Amino acid sequence: MKKILLILFLATLFFCKKEIEPATYSPTLVEFETPAHFPFLNLPKDNPLTVEGINLGRKLYYDSLLHPNKTNSFASCHLQDEGFSSINLNSLPHVNMAWSTFFLWNGEIEGGLEEAMEFKVHDFFKTDFDQLKQDPHYLSLYEDAFGTTDINLETTSKALAQFLRTVVSANSDYDEFFKGEKPLTASQYRGYLIYNSEKGDCFHCHGYPLLADNQFHNTGLDSVFTSNNMGRYEITKNTSDVGKFKTPTLRNVEFTRPYMHDGRFMTLEEVVEFYNSGVKLSPTLDPIMTKSGKENGLGLSEQDKKDLVNFLKSFTDNEFLTSEAYSNPH
Repeated sequence: MKKILLILFLATLFFCKKEIEPATYSPTLVEFETPAHFPFLNLPKDNPLTVEGINLGRKLYYDSLLHPNKTNSFASCHLQDEGFSSINLNSLPHVNMAWSTFFLWNGEIEGGLEEAMEFKVHDFFKTDFDQLKQDPHYLSLYEDAFGTTDINLETTSKALAQFLRTVVSANSDYDEFFKGEKPLTASQYRGYLIYNSEKGDCFHCHGYPLLADNQFHNTGLDSVFTSNNMGRYEITKNTSDVGKFKTPTLRNVEFTRPYMHDGRFMTLEEVVEFYNSGVKLSPTLDPIMTKSGKENGLGLSEQDKKDLVNFLKSFTDNEFLTSEAYSNPH
């Protein structure tokens, strides 16, 4: 009888112990699918994509809790239907950022998305993590995503980076044309020829498929430089970088106004006319802007300019602008 009771007692201990064991952290891994026509992408091993991480990052992106005064979120300055830019700001669009190694107009942040998000959370928003810790829902989401309820700069930046790594635009009319699936209009095709030839010279800085070269250029916006337009020089202190700014992507450019680092142009027509006749000379001006035959501008006709604008609109990706996967989850 004593032996039987001992066995029952040990069995009870065993089952009770099993009941109070914590659940195993087991996030759902997501395989990143690089668009077939895009460059290969190396993903960070210390921040793999997971369903839970992406979900958390998306919620954080749209939540004003990241702001100490609860007045702004990432999405306040980067609206989906405006190509993740803002008509009220000259912000670089949050699109295809996974292929970037420099961030902000002057490239102040260098590295990957994790480094970019650390800057945004710590320096730009100055996030008070105690506000997030007081939300039981976020405690649960962080535990699902990272196996911890320790809400801090690292885990928050990693979640945001995961979400933004999935924000990919790769299905515009031009992408379909490139893959032989859809023709351009007659005007767009004429614009395509201008864009991709010495006549327009757009392709050197805005080459396909990213439509940006992740480099810095002085394209002749100014000839006099002050504290507001020094560009890359602010970071490197190299005089050869005066007036150079990061090349913005032209994906969804129809919706990402205002244009240029200071938002001086509101329409694509103004941008094209600037390159056609408004380039200003300076010591650091990109040589592309003054190649033989272009000292007085591109010399495009009115029809050429219309065709080029129409071609730029072929970079619009309507699926991207309306995708539920990138929309406000709240």
